[in-house]
Amino acid sequence: MFVRTVYATGHPDRIDRTLDGLRTEAVGLLAPQPGYLGYGLYADRALGKITMSSWWDTAQAERDSDRELGERRAELLAPLAGTVATDVWEAVAAAPPGDAGPGAGFRLVRAEVDPAKVDRLAEVFRERALPLLEKTDGFVTGAMLVDRARGRAVVGTIFADRASLEASRGPQADARAQASAAVGATIVSVEEFDVVLLDRRKR
Repeated sequence: MFVRTVYATGHPDRIDRTLDGLRTEAVGLLAPQPGYLGYGLYADRALGKITMSSWWDTAQAERDSDRELGERRAELLAPLAGTVATDVWEAVAAAPPGDAGPGAGFRLVRAEVDPAKVDRLAEVFRERALPLLEKTDGFVTGAMLVDRARGRAVVGTIFADRASLEASRGPQADARAQASAAVGATIVSVEEFDVVLLDRRKR
């Protein structure tokens, strides 16, 4: 699977207008595209940050959808009037899709590692970190995405509510430290967002 992520920042006072547009249109635009597997929309309203991800069954499906929808995506993000960064990743590990309702929380962790060790990092996540996460109270789903050429990885985890997200901070920090030490990875950021919209399709 391949995942396109978008990270947008801007004026907090304009974030709700932008989120309303994405909530109204995003899934309707994405779902008819060949190879579509899912979409997630997450927000930090206090700081004016939006991140979103769309999931595709092949790299070609991701590229085709980007050509088809890139212009409209830019229009929907325009009210935020800030910066937009777009990346494409390979999904190397993922828990089964889950359902997340109002109040759910999303944690985004970014890491860097020697490109030669990306597969080892994915193995450690699949075999050590993910099983622990799946036993955590309130855990809904999670995934690791990688950019092999640049030695980058992101891990996204969703929890059913803010309380379970907060309770998981300590245990997940310990798991991150152990996994990163095992392969010499560096954690470069940890962020938390509200889950605004989650759409997952079965393969």
